[in-house]
Amino acid sequence: MKPTKITLEQWQTFKAVVDEGSFAKAAEALNKSQSTVSYAIAKLEEQLPTPVLTIEGRKAVLTEEGKVMYRRASQLLDLALNVEQTATSLAEGWETQLTIDIESIVPIDRVLQALQIFMEKAPQTRITLLETTLSGTVETLLERRADLVLTGQIPPGFLGTHITQVKLIPVAHANHPLCREKKSLSQQDLQQHRQIVVRDSGTKRNLDAGWLGSEQRLTLSHFSQTLQALIAGMGFSFVPEHLIKKELSNGTLKKLNLMDDAERYIPIQLVKSSPDNEGAAIKEMALILKQVFK
Repeated sequence: MKPTKITLEQWQTFKAVVDEGSFAKAAEALNKSQSTVSYAIAKLEEQLPTPVLTIEGRKAVLTEEGKVMYRRASQLLDLALNVEQTATSLAEGWETQLTIDIESIVPIDRVLQALQIFMEKAPQTRITLLETTLSGTVETLLERRADLVLTGQIPPGFLGTHITQVKLIPVAHANHPLCREKKSLSQQDLQQHRQIVVRDSGTKRNLDAGWLGSEQRLTLSHFSQTLQALIAGMGFSFVPEHLIKKELSNGTLKKLNLMDDAERYIPIQLVKSSPDNEGAAIKEMALILKQVFK
């Protein structure tokens, strides 16, 4: 077999330069000196028949050929990582570390119930639970930062299992002007008032899912903050019904009377980031989550 000219480390450096936008930032991300990064890219360029990068100011920009090589290099690095993960899984049988990411609209009580069952069966496995929103959850999958992900969006290249759906309803404080309206509310009526939305936790995208285009807008980081803002009468919002059952039952918050009964149902999927490399812990945790959400 003919040996490869370019090492995985060189491809990793190339990818880091593109992702970070400059040699300096790539060096920082890789914890290497800038001269080491520059040398690795220079050697890579020597071994390729066509340039893959051009420098515009201080930014490293892909050539057309470089765009193709970047995609192939990303695939190669993902495959190499998967090979290493597979070897680890085969050797250990049962993972010692398990990371789960849940989208912020997912009922946390169900997830904690599943974790309790799992930890009784596998106390040796350390668990990290992440919470992300909108494209942040998608990024977790794409970057393989979690083993299991509960999400309302599945990016291309992944398969999911439907385990539940979350109902979002429009609400405001009982004393809010929208709640005092006797007529059914239109989208134009809502746009005259402040809408409270939850910030997209993604770093590479910025989705405005659910925003109606209101001139007044309050963006918060978590639904817990949204609840407090709603109770304070600061605006209206679409929130998961399961998070506000108490406030609805005692009359603090009221569901808005919209013309088209604009409830939203978000299907939640259970996705494995690397199904070919799953060990006993991932399989067991996935099974428990499916059972708990039945």
